Amino acid sequence: MLWERAVTELPRNWAWACVGDLTQVNPKVECADEAEAGFVPLQRLGVHYRSRHTFERRAWGSIKKGYTHFADRDVLLARITPSFENGKAGIVRDLPNGIGAGSTEYFVFRAYLDALFPEYLLAYFKTPEFLRDGEQLMSGAVGQQRVPKQYVLDSQLPVAPLNEQKRIVAKLDAVLARIDACRERLDRVPAILKRFRQSVLAAAISGKLTEEWREHCDPRMDLRDIDFDDDAISVPSDWSDFTLKELLDPSRPLCYGVVQPGINDKGGVFLIRVQDIEGGLILTEQLRTVSAAIDQEYRRSRIQPGDLLISVVGTIGRTALVPPGVNANIARAIARIACRPGVIASWVNIWLTCDVLQWWLKRNAREVARKTLNLSELGAVRIALPPENEQTEIVRRVESLFAYADRLEASYKTARAQVERLTPALLAKAFRGELVPQDPNDEPARLLLERIRAARAAEPAKTRQRKGGGAAIKARKTNAPG
Repeated sequence: MLWERAVTELPRNWAWACVGDLTQVNPKVECADEAEAGFVPLQRLGVHYRSRHTFERRAWGSIKKGYTHFADRDVLLARITPSFENGKAGIVRDLPNGIGAGSTEYFVFRAYLDALFPEYLLAYFKTPEFLRDGEQLMSGAVGQQRVPKQYVLDSQLPVAPLNEQKRIVAKLDAVLARIDACRERLDRVPAILKRFRQSVLAAAISGKLTEEWREHCDPRMDLRDIDFDDDAISVPSDWSDFTLKELLDPSRPLCYGVVQPGINDKGGVFLIRVQDIEGGLILTEQLRTVSAAIDQEYRRSRIQPGDLLISVVGTIGRTALVPPGVNANIARAIARIACRPGVIASWVNIWLTCDVLQWWLKRNAREVARKTLNLSELGAVRIALPPENEQTEIVRRVESLFAYADRLEASYKTARAQVERLTPALLAKAFRGELVPQDPNDEPARLLLERIRAARAAEPAKTRQRKGGGAAIKARKTNAPG
């Protein structure tokens, strides 16, 4: 295994052992049928080291057949894709009467002779090396691949003395608790940034974003409402009120694009689809093409830099401004908005992407084969239009604030990636013996393994086979990789 080659030198008093030599595998539980037990399906098991599973209360008789048995302090390991690769594993805790059952996709491990702390074994199951090596050996039909049981049993675990295991487990719990807290705080950031962006848009379309600027230019501050069914937007009284259709270039009316794009013609014209619009941008690197003949047939829907695109089929209301240098056509699910002089497309985009308008667009989409927003409905959208100089100022301020949010989002992603690297790094230190100091007075792990070997040897052959313990523990010098 790659893991074994990566950790060839162990600290003094440590030893190598196979997981199967240290544990009982899939042990059975005997209990009265009427006793209450915990049922833990696969979806109730977590993926993080400190995750705690939940359970359903059931009578033991209703779950003892057809499910995998376990008891408190057993270690569960999911064996099926993608749960195994995601690190879905945990320690059984606080079940009714201390017993339970669950998915047949679990491997269950119970420490033999208390040879290791369950948390120590769980930490090993969370190491990237163990998961990566196991993933390479998975077999079965697509979507139903499973890690071989023998892979887990034969996996070489660096075994620390019991006292050191206890110190390692305590240290992992303390440090990973701080990492989890950091992760939880960071996970709030996307929602905060989303609210910030929507607040900016709300301030923009209501005139509050340019309130001081407007007072400097024009002291009037009377407001009026523009109604959208059950909602309304209050705007300065000197802003004009138009429908979207009235703001368009008469020579380039509202339209959607190519109905049947045909094959991808490498020498053709770029075609923009809904999936090519993300986060307000056109993902130009993934654009497919249509033939020049199809582009000619749908020449009415050709786009120009500065046009505004909006999705009107399936995903409703996704927008993007066409950047310089992009000359293309659009697919059937996208509408083109080409603004007349005096109307800034970025202002229309701000208006259409605010919460109120996004809600209105989705509500007015019709359910045909897929949700579809008719062009007549889109053209009838009411839009308040500030004077052109105020449009320019609002756009400038929104872009500045959004750029600030983008920088915060980039910092968040960097921090999130760094946090995700901390746990693997911490686990690697733990199994190299670098997480806590060694105590020379601790009983060496080899003595513990010798007791297990003797106990295994004293068991009847059938018992050894049933428990999945395998052969006696081999010394590191005989079974270590090259």
